[in-house]
Amino acid sequence: MRIRELWIVNGKTSRRTEELLRLAREKQIPVVRKKRETLSLFVPDTAHQGVVALSDGFRYADLASVIRASQEAPGRGLLVAADHITDEGNLGALIRTAAFFGAHGLILPKDRSAGVSPGVLKRAAGAVARLPVVKAVNLGRVLDFLEKKGFWIVGASGDGPASVYRFDWRRDLVLVLGNEQRGMGRLIRRRCHEVVRVPSPGGVESLNVAVAGGVILSEISRQREGGDGARGHKGPDEGA
Repeated sequence: MRIRELWIVNGKTSRRTEELLRLAREKQIPVVRKKRETLSLFVPDTAHQGVVALSDGFRYADLASVIRASQEAPGRGLLVAADHITDEGNLGALIRTAAFFGAHGLILPKDRSAGVSPGVLKRAAGAVARLPVVKAVNLGRVLDFLEKKGFWIVGASGDGPASVYRFDWRRDLVLVLGNEQRGMGRLIRRRCHEVVRVPSPGGVESLNVAVAGGVILSEISRQREGGDGARGHKGPDEGA
């Protein structure tokens, strides 16, 4: 995503502003001072904090390149699929969390889903520069294709039979997270090799989808970094 111009509100001075100006000079990006009202009219639904970047638009990644990068990366592959997540805040937070825990890509369905909008970019806080995002015409078919490529499809649901802490995550996998209200679609759930849940010792019914994703991705990272799988569960090469 190439930035064409940087708008900064008149009179804005801070360390961050100076750093932005320095980076803009290095990248030869024109900087234009604007009235705050102009910025607010240009991005009416976003808290811009006095800075707006004009870009050529977000470019979605190619699925084949994401699969290739995942397979070539050290360790096991990790992709995240968002099954019709419609809230931009949730999607942005999930992108940031997935990037933080080293996922190799995130897959979105083309229809009935939030896309990478200015609001999502802001919530992701720069993580889209590190995490490729793929837009799929048919998420189910993409999951079928990934299964043929050797990925396990693991869904998350509050009624999942397996605890995230009892599942062995040391395998190439796609973590599927569902819609905020309805969860995973029926046909998507059918494609999952396993459906896991985050246990709730506090008795709260469910977690925000981005928070649940963070809990699961943290457990995946713990198992892979530590080399110890889930207790009481066979590893992927032991007939799990």
